[in-house]
Order: sequence, then structure tokens, then C-alpha cells
Amino acid sequence: MTKIQNSCLLPILFLICSCGAYAQGPASGVAGTFYHQFFTAGGPIVWFVLLPMSIVTVYLAVDLLVSIRRSRLLPPGLSSEIATHAMRYGVNSLFARLAGQTDLVSRAVLRSIDQRRQLGGSIESARQYAAEALQERGLQLMRKTQWCQIIGSVAPMVGLFGTVFGMIQAFNLLGQGGEGPRYELLAEAISVALVTTFWGLLVGIPALFFYGMFQTRIEAFISEAAIETDSLLGRIFEAPNAGLTETRPPEPLSSESLD
Repeated sequence: MTKIQNSCLLPILFLICSCGAYAQGPASGVAGTFYHQFFTAGGPIVWFVLLPMSIVTVYLAVDLLVSIRRSRLLPPGLSSEIATHAMRYGVNSLFARLAGQTDLVSRAVLRSIDQRRQLGGSIESARQYAAEALQERGLQLMRKTQWCQIIGSVAPMVGLFGTVFGMIQAFNLLGQGGEGPRYELLAEAISVALVTTFWGLLVGIPALFFYGMFQTRIEAFISEAAIETDSLLGRIFEAPNAGLTETRPPEPLSSESLD
């Protein structure tokens, strides 16, 4: 809950700082000119829509980089430890040993053992249960990346909306009679049109890149986990003492294989 609250506070704090800087006016020199051209001139569409979307994109990218990594989803050496433990203490002991683990192989093995114990079936049924568990886990991870796709699709459209809005203002100024339009107002309208397009692309392109990258990574991890789990289940259920329960309390798995 704290993590979600912090992520929601970031856009609000950024908007407060931006509005405060805008109220003070652009600073003199090159820095003030850059800030005015790429932030102030964008108008409320940039301040209250595209800038928060960029912050959310950065947050999602960092969160996905932390959660979707090999050391967390496919710990090295875990399959060997699971097989050794099952052959030594029995398959039923894996419930206590792997409970609460978040890696792909542990979840698939627990699902297959639990479903086979409740519904019965052959080793092929156990493999099918494991495949279903991996598919569900893959869909859960994909849902997190969907937000990157949404932002990547919406941000350019928001930028296009700002472009159309700015161009409408510019043409309205050009259509004024009398002494003609004030050029500073015309330049401001055109700036809104161009800056919103700039921010829409600046937010949308990285968001779509992150979506494609993490989607490919998830699919690769799920495929590797499916192959590893299939081989692991064969070693577990074909062992001579596969049906035995644990005879003494097993030692916990090493923290290196579960991190």
C-alpha cells in the first residue's frame, strides 16, 4: 500500500513544483529559455497530462525491471534442489518447502502436485497442470506491461489533441481583422501545438519500447520455465520414493537460489 501511495504522490509533487516554477516566470539565460520552450509553452495539456504520464512510465519501467528478471523468476540451480529434496523426503514435503515462493518453477510444481493429489491422473496430467500455472503467471505479468502499452498509445493522441487545439488558436488569430494578429499570441499558439506533439512522442515511444522489451522477456522466461518444469516433474514423479512423505524436517533452501 505504501508503494502505491508513493507512486501516486510523485506526479502531484512534480505538478506543484512545475506550477510554482511557472508562477515565478522563466529565468534569464539559456536555462530559462529551454524551460519556457519545452515546459511552459506546452500549456495545461503538458503540465497536467503528459508530464504525469511520463513520470508513471518511468515508475513502471523501474518496477518491471526489478520484478521481471531472471534471478527472481528463474533462480539458477533451483530445479536440482527441488528434485533432490523430493527424492529424499517425498513429494508431499514440497508443499512446505516451496510455499510462498514467487519464481515460475516453484509455482508450477506446487500447482501440479496439488491438482494431481486432488484430481488424480498421470504424469501427463501433472505436466498439463504445470503448464496452466505458468500460463496464468505469464498473464499476470503481462497485465503489468499493459499499462506501458496504454500510455504508449494514448500519449501521442494527447499530443495530437494539443496540436489541433494550438493550430485552431493560431488560425483564429490569423483570421482576425483590423491591425492583424499579435505575433506573440500567434507564436504562443504555435508553440502549444509543437510542444504537445513533442511530449506526446517523447512519452509514447519509450513506453512502447518498454512494453515490447518486457513482453519479449516474459515470453522467453515462460518458455524456459515450461521446459525446466516438464523435465523436473519427470524426475520427481518417476523417482522410486516419489509417494513417500518426509521422514525428518528438511533443511530450508538456500537464500541464493530463491532471491
